[in-house]
Amino acid sequence: MKTDAKWAELAEGNIEEILTDHAFCEQKAASNAISFIVKFPEYTELVSTMVDLAREELEHFQMAHNKLIEKGFVLGRERKDDYVNELLKYFPKGGSRTNQLVERLLVSAMIEARSCERFKTLSENIKDQEMAKFYFELMKSEAGHYAMFIRLAKQYGEPEGIDVNEKWEDFLAFEGELISRYGQKVHIHG
Repeated sequence: MKTDAKWAELAEGNIEEILTDHAFCEQKAASNAISFIVKFPEYTELVSTMVDLAREELEHFQMAHNKLIEKGFVLGRERKDDYVNELLKYFPKGGSRTNQLVERLLVSAMIEARSCERFKTLSENIKDQEMAKFYFELMKSEAGHYAMFIRLAKQYGEPEGIDVNEKWEDFLAFEGELISRYGQKVHIHG
């Protein structure tokens, strides 16, 4: 489901809130990358990829934080991300270790895909051209992250007989319903 342009207007009307929420999304993405390393250290390529991702996500955090400072704001408190919390409940607990890895990768892919879509909406609909360019550049990065998570899910899941495409299609249907209840708050996923 595509985000309504009105959400971008809400965001631009409270740029302090959207930048604060965005900064914390980037911090959580870096933490998520590190958690993959801790939880699945035996997957060498995954570990190397997540080290690079954690570094990049921290750079994005710093970029969002710098935008806050440039605009005369300070980083506020962390925001609860109801959207992400609902995504995390989609897959049942348990299953094989590989299945758990694949499902975590798919959740991460979904978050990156939705962030990409939201950044695209911002880049196309806000009047502040500097901020539009900022979000356009981040949109491209998020698209790469989404693709990387999908590639890793297939790489680890398919040899184990996990139908990653089917899981993804079912998850997309769920996310489409979920996101239809969002878009009223000045949060990246709100």
